[in-house]
Amino acid sequence: MKMFQENNDEDVSLFDAEEDSGKRSKKGGVKHPVALFFLLLFRVCALLVYLFCEIFGASSISSMVCIILLLSADFWTVKNVSGRLLVGLRWWNQVDDDGQSRWVYESRKGAVAHSASEARLFWLGLVVAPVLWSLLTFTCLIYFRIKWLPVVVMALVLNGANLYGYVKCKYGTKTSLKTVATNYFGRQFLKQALSKEEES
Repeated sequence: MKMFQENNDEDVSLFDAEEDSGKRSKKGGVKHPVALFFLLLFRVCALLVYLFCEIFGASSISSMVCIILLLSADFWTVKNVSGRLLVGLRWWNQVDDDGQSRWVYESRKGAVAHSASEARLFWLGLVVAPVLWSLLTFTCLIYFRIKWLPVVVMALVLNGANLYGYVKCKYGTKTSLKTVATNYFGRQFLKQALSKEEES
């Protein structure tokens, strides 16, 4: 297990020894259906309650409380369970004995293969949710739905924190996110240019 910290790198054991010893998932199968189910359940339910609570005449206070509880359950589930099981990543904040706070990012070292479909759904859910909540934040601002603004901002912050934490786990603290994004878009541009060249 590779553990990234703000100041140093160490190897730690994140997962059980029996799990590391030889259980390998199939390339395309779903190994952790319950984790995958709850990864999507809380996110989708929070969005549905937000979108349809006024249509069904629910009070805004009870709807806000329900959405916040769903978002909290989603944050905890993704941060503590889904990321570890589905893609082998974990992050948290640790306070040292001297009171110093530091962020710790862990990633599994490739000993166990993860299901490609699970990983795809994990990253898709992790990226799509903040995008949707940011669109809902802008609609709150445009249509002056100020009473819902704290809820959508909280959703954006919680989903964005998980996304940021897992991106830092995947790419490490030594690689800047700007470099990762530049390399990704450079590869996409190169692929498009080569595919257009082959068509000609």
